[in-house]
Amino acid sequence: MAFESLTEKLQNVFKKLRGKGRLTQDDVKEAMKEVKMALLEADVNFKVVKQFTKSVEEKSIGQDVMNGLNPGQMVIKIVHDEMVSLMGSEMTAIPLKGGSELTILMMAGLQGAGKTTTAAKLAGQFKAKGRRPLLVAADVYRPAAIQQLIINGEKVGVPVFSMGDQKNPVDIVKAAAAHAAKEGNNVLLIDTAGRLQIDEDMMAELSNIKEAVHVDFTILVVDAMTGQEAVNVAKTFEEKTGIDGVILTKCDGDTRGGAALSIKAVTGKPILYVGMGEKLSDLEQFYPDRMTDRILGMGDIMTLIEKAQANVDESKAREMEQKLKKASFGFDDYLESMNQMKKMGGFQSVLSMLPGMNGKMKEAAGMVDEKTISRYEAIILSMTPEERSNPDILNPSRKNRIAKGCGCDIGEVNRLVKQFDQARKMMKKMPGMLSGKAGRKGGMKLPF
Repeated sequence: MAFESLTEKLQNVFKKLRGKGRLTQDDVKEAMKEVKMALLEADVNFKVVKQFTKSVEEKSIGQDVMNGLNPGQMVIKIVHDEMVSLMGSEMTAIPLKGGSELTILMMAGLQGAGKTTTAAKLAGQFKAKGRRPLLVAADVYRPAAIQQLIINGEKVGVPVFSMGDQKNPVDIVKAAAAHAAKEGNNVLLIDTAGRLQIDEDMMAELSNIKEAVHVDFTILVVDAMTGQEAVNVAKTFEEKTGIDGVILTKCDGDTRGGAALSIKAVTGKPILYVGMGEKLSDLEQFYPDRMTDRILGMGDIMTLIEKAQANVDESKAREMEQKLKKASFGFDDYLESMNQMKKMGGFQSVLSMLPGMNGKMKEAAGMVDEKTISRYEAIILSMTPEERSNPDILNPSRKNRIAKGCGCDIGEVNRLVKQFDQARKMMKKMPGMLSGKAGRKGGMKLPF
């Protein structure tokens, strides 16, 4: 999971701070040394780390902190606040013009960063908010780039303007702008060509497009997994052509955190969105405070609530909650919960947003592997209605019959039953979910 190594190391530092009744200046300095090492290992820019730890240390050894009732907690709060500030303090929205006035956005980036897919993801989000976006296929060099954009555009229900791969990208963009004005589109997203590395031809093409049409906002797409290299790319693009904001892709992978924590400080440009998966719905607005909470292992309840509100049937959620309370949660409910969590990004994604659950990720790994959902569905559908509603009656004889009925091994049935029991226990333990404590903040209860 993203930032897992950094989160673990920082939590170890905080555990030591919390364990001390009083703090000395030496305690703070020792803690900051460990924080510094954790950030450097996460590939955060050295100058950024140096300034960050210096600022935290100076604020942490003030009289109010050292003489406070709980200095350890106050130091942790200072780390939290400085990290939020480092990533930009507040969410930055892409400024779109009102009404039918056309806003032109240009997507830039190197090959392999996920620029074309991100353009479609962004277009889908704009459409969901009532905008009329048009995607422009201006990458005429990479094989299948145009077709990829057309396919993704169809998936999110957004039209794609293309003139093939034999036209000049500048001419394509000019024609697209005229077409958008004629058809009533009010957001134009230009998917420009990338290269394996930054070169003069690519930069010249971006500059020529900016001269041909009035680009309102230039968005750089970078791969978060490349760490400091992503920051270097952002810095070069800003110097050569100018950028207005950054989208970090592949933040669901083995991301160390360097790019997220360094880009704003090094380039001065905000992170706008983060890509959290391959599906076209897996693009999240970037909130510095929420990302800080995730990195520090404090969860991200607000994003979880927003995902639940967008993907979960509230009446089904309440029904499932009542069943769990009454211990009448059966296999049909389990299947439904797996499908709901799949819509929200998967079980581990949901767990990662819950406070205090970071250390339990390994325990939950594989509990709901999305690749096995269809297989589990076959097993569940081989059960009788009585077995599905009352799992406790499943004896070896019944399990053998179920295995034969769906053409699988009895070991698979036993694994499902074991995972069902684990999931039922885990759902009951999830902090604040069943009591509605987390949900009240966002106006609804969550379904697990």
